[in-house]
Amino acid sequence: MILLEINNRIVEDTLRQKFDNALAGNKPDSVDITIADFDGVLYHISNPGGDKTKVMISISLKFYKELQEHGADTLLQREYGPFITSTEQGYDVSLLFDLEAVPADKDEVVKKAGLLKRNCFASVFEKYFQFQQEGQEGQERAVIHYRDDETMYVEAKKDRVTVIFSTVFKDDDDVVIGKVFMQEFKEGRKASHQAPQVLYSHREPPLELQGTDAATGDNIAYITFVLYPRHINKNARDNTINLIHTFRDYLHYHIKCSKAYIHSRMRAKTSDFLKVLNRARPENNVKEKRTITGRSFQQRN
Repeated sequence: MILLEINNRIVEDTLRQKFDNALAGNKPDSVDITIADFDGVLYHISNPGGDKTKVMISISLKFYKELQEHGADTLLQREYGPFITSTEQGYDVSLLFDLEAVPADKDEVVKKAGLLKRNCFASVFEKYFQFQQEGQEGQERAVIHYRDDETMYVEAKKDRVTVIFSTVFKDDDDVVIGKVFMQEFKEGRKASHQAPQVLYSHREPPLELQGTDAATGDNIAYITFVLYPRHINKNARDNTINLIHTFRDYLHYHIKCSKAYIHSRMRAKTSDFLKVLNRARPENNVKEKRTITGRSFQQRN
């Protein structure tokens, strides 16, 4: 299966090109790019005030206020420091880069800029991973409405951190294929005992969410990840965050790919059947004959 990139390639390529042109002594040019990402996220790359020597990268997340409650601002200040600037109107976070003072570690800066969405998400995970490591059980569950009709829940227990995604399947076919995928996740744990436990529930929320306003319905599913200390220690937590924050997009991406593959195979098989039918069509054996008087007639077999 394909793992989706956690970075935004367009942001990285654009900023890297700007840095390289500046170092080459080329005249800076203007930029104004709006980029759509998963989960309704928008990026905007522009020159603030029309100054071509400055590049601003802004991001808009509909759920950023919920992330702020879990330390998003502090984490971004830690990761981006001097690049944090006054927020562009209509966006939640803005970074400003000066092309007249390209940083010495420009490759690392470019990489971090591409991880802006990931780092916004990371705050809630880091917070609850820390709760578990410090034994702070009983903290209020984090609820992040990362899409209009889908929600993520994060809760710390004494021996684990539980992450629950609710997701909506638009088609009945998606429900069936989604169940197959989740079964593979369960089977995968048998092959690797180090993998986190994965639970799947359809229509009804898991026991952890009973009594809450969690949505129910035939097209609603809940995926639960049980993360143990080996998944959230300092050596493993970054990789865990990288993988888990893109899980919803990963699941639906592969469902769509599976449907596209099934449809392509159906079309190919239908084409084969039509060829067989065409070969089986009986020939029209019509022979024209003449009578002794010269009149013609057709004889059919």
